[in-house]
Amino acid sequence: MTHAYDTRTLHIDGVEISDASDCYVIAEIGHNHQGSVEKAKEMFAEAKRCGAHAVKLQKRDNPTLYTREFFDKPYENENSFGPTYGLHREALEFDSEEYEELIAYSKEIGVTFFATAFDMPSADFLADLDMPAYKVASGDLDNLPLLRHVAEIGKPMILSTGAATLDDVRRGHDCVAEINDQVAVLQCTAGYPAAFEELDLRVIDTYRDLFPETVIGLSSHDNGIAMAVAAYVLGARIIEKHFTLNRAMRGTDHGFSLEPQGLDKMIRDLERTREGLGDGLKKMYPSEAEPKKKMGKKLVAAADLPAGHTLRPEDIAQRSPGDGLPPYETDRLVGRTLHHPVSRDSSLTFEILEEPLPEGSVQLAQSGAGYGG
Repeated sequence: MTHAYDTRTLHIDGVEISDASDCYVIAEIGHNHQGSVEKAKEMFAEAKRCGAHAVKLQKRDNPTLYTREFFDKPYENENSFGPTYGLHREALEFDSEEYEELIAYSKEIGVTFFATAFDMPSADFLADLDMPAYKVASGDLDNLPLLRHVAEIGKPMILSTGAATLDDVRRGHDCVAEINDQVAVLQCTAGYPAAFEELDLRVIDTYRDLFPETVIGLSSHDNGIAMAVAAYVLGARIIEKHFTLNRAMRGTDHGFSLEPQGLDKMIRDLERTREGLGDGLKKMYPSEAEPKKKMGKKLVAAADLPAGHTLRPEDIAQRSPGDGLPPYETDRLVGRTLHHPVSRDSSLTFEILEEPLPEGSVQLAQSGAGYGG
């Protein structure tokens, strides 16, 4: 069950994320920039234009992250940017100078920029650049040394939970929360792309119950935008989606990434969903007055009725427009007497009726009381 009045909050780069806020949208660029700073800038600008709050890259210290065997593994395919997997990864990495250029550009266009730290050297690299937030990928949810290392930097952290059990999630969250209370947990399925039947969006509700002070979100690798709206309704307040300029571009992530048009529509729908959910209070708006009158009904005479006629149920009809007594007043009209004649379809009002006799007066009249004797 979603709790409408939870006070959980997270602050990223001056933006407050809470149950009452719009959904915080992260355009996950990853390495879809193909190692080009200019292409990354273009993606930053498009994500900002679409309304994303943040753009995110991935940072790896490849020589120390992978075993030598894995680094040197041949990687010659249509998506490769190098002859081995390690060199492929190296071709997609930005150095500190390139990161500084992107940081300056993100500030210029007004979009928050941060990255996923895949290892401790990368976390330190990002800390030296004073990144405003840190993402930890699903694969490191059980990497408590890395979680503690990033938590001690003291900036907001976002944890993805793909390929994890609930115990894994609880352990990872609690590890961070002991050090840093600015933490968010994202439901995630580590399929690329993820099948709809494996998204398990109701886990968002599970996380909200399990971590009542933590902002919950969704990192979604599905092909589409509808699940983001469903996640928001369930209580997710961060949505992370992979982003590309063209799904046909070279690279493994482009195929399940959103293009600008998709990101634009998803953010539009999320904003409309927040507005559409309202505050839970049922109310009638001025815009409803005319439709209510047109579609509603009033009480009218079912036929021409003479003065002195006592109204019976069959004398009363319901007709549109609803600009008179509403049908729920029917029982108060039955048994009352007309002051003057009314024509068919004329509105019935209490003003055209005689006042009912005081209680007990009928009995008095029947017994002859008040007439001498």
